[in-house]
Amino acid sequence: MKLTTGCLVLSALLVSGFVAMAYAQSSETAIRQVLADQQSAWNRGDIVAFMHGYDDSPATTFIGKTVQHGYQMILARYQRSYGSREAMGQLAFSDLDVRMLGTNDAVVTGRFHLARTQAGGGEAAGVFSLVFERKPAGWKIILDHTSS
Repeated sequence: MKLTTGCLVLSALLVSGFVAMAYAQSSETAIRQVLADQQSAWNRGDIVAFMHGYDDSPATTFIGKTVQHGYQMILARYQRSYGSREAMGQLAFSDLDVRMLGTNDAVVTGRFHLARTQAGGGEAAGVFSLVFERKPAGWKIILDHTSS
């Protein structure tokens, strides 16, 4: 059976579409794993491991009540603000939506909830948006905008 040029083109498009869909699904799974790893690290009181989800770069940005640039500045902020297990509480992410922006970038939106005692600062909750970039070390957060 002889394939026509049109059939070859259609076959190539179908294969590339399936490859792109599988690639996007595996990227989304990897990004969700970064967030699951962050949640686990936080809940065992390990801020340094939590920070492994961020790109270790002076350009990494956190936007909350202020704008901070740089991995080390963001790490110091977390350590200052959540210096005890009581202050850290238990973190839960929900309503996660991962949107791929091509093959090397993604935006994630969602909600966070910190279950804490009054002594630890009380309950805290809010929304966030994250920009992820694929790096040689895997998917990393390059911009975090968190509002409570």
